[in-house]
Amino acid sequence: MQRPLLRASSFLLLGIVLTTFINYILHNNKEQSFSSCQDDSDWDLISIQPQDNITDSCKKSREKNNKLTEVCSPVWKNDIQIINNKKHQKNNPQTCQDCRVKIEEMLTIYSKPWVKNKEKHEEMRTWLSRKCRGLENAIITQKNTPLGSIIVYDAEKRHNVKVNSQIFDTFVKKHPVFNKMLHSCAVVGNGGILANSRCGNEIDSAEFVIRCNLAPLLNGYEEHVGVKTDIVTANPSILSKRYGSLLGRQRRFAESLVQYGNALLQLPGFQVFFTIEDSKLSIQSAFINPKYLQSLAVFCLSHGLKGKRHSSGLMMVNLALELCDNLDLYGFWPFSFHPESFQNLTYHYYDDVKARNKMHVMSDELNFLLQLHSQGVLKLQLRKCGPEEQTNFM
Repeated sequence: MQRPLLRASSFLLLGIVLTTFINYILHNNKEQSFSSCQDDSDWDLISIQPQDNITDSCKKSREKNNKLTEVCSPVWKNDIQIINNKKHQKNNPQTCQDCRVKIEEMLTIYSKPWVKNKEKHEEMRTWLSRKCRGLENAIITQKNTPLGSIIVYDAEKRHNVKVNSQIFDTFVKKHPVFNKMLHSCAVVGNGGILANSRCGNEIDSAEFVIRCNLAPLLNGYEEHVGVKTDIVTANPSILSKRYGSLLGRQRRFAESLVQYGNALLQLPGFQVFFTIEDSKLSIQSAFINPKYLQSLAVFCLSHGLKGKRHSSGLMMVNLALELCDNLDLYGFWPFSFHPESFQNLTYHYYDDVKARNKMHVMSDELNFLLQLHSQGVLKLQLRKCGPEEQTNFM
């Protein structure tokens, strides 16, 4: 009687030990697999949940190195491919599977023959003149910003400046260029679409040329973007990234301005003015008026543009619509594919440094410009200049 009872007790004890050992092994393997996933920075792309079967264990043991074995199920192999695609999209945010479709949808609008519509152009000009009054208020003058005024910066509402006599003396007395209507104007963006475009001569043939953010014109770019410049903008991020906010040596900044001749440089703040004055350059300088930017933001919102702040290019387009009877745009294409060949494009025509913030919604701005193009208000140039311009998109 005692012997069978002892034998049964031994089997029970052995079962408990084996069960404990197996649970320990399984638990330890689970923790090791999951912790290895946490070390992989790409795992924000998918959600990982603990699983209890062999296939999922295989997932966890292979996921960090993306190695596939025959033990893994076909479903997991498909999951790996999806993860790889997501990683590729994360590392290349401008590339996507449906970019070609989006571009073709936009070009359906663009492909129709362009015809100038004087009535629509005058309607837009009148609307802008009433709401924004760019010819009077786009830049700060002694007339529109008298002594004692408070200037509130559009990008930082808490930062304001009271106009004292020293600051007031830096303001122009009247608009140096906005004193008459112009027959033809070109606004030149910096998109990679301008590379190898051969649009330089066409741009320079305009009566008035506006450029954005101190883009380079020389050293081989002349053929494609031209050199003529009547207005050039400089936003704060350009001054910060390229020239260290002018806190150190300023010679390189001053030398970069020589290529624009006696153009009007629209500045975002007062500190740059004294740098230019000390350098004794022929370029003129004036300050962008925050009040104009505020009124322009309201106008853009009324047309469905909801970005936090609109690009310098769009600001200059709206100003030029008030100023010019005929307006052509170049370099306004924010995508990494060419609209004709679908070949890769750099972000700018002079470099491939992409914007890190999402302050500007470039595709929405392009849609707005395409609408104005289709209405005959302005002409958007998305082809190479010269004989190739006559080729069809669609």
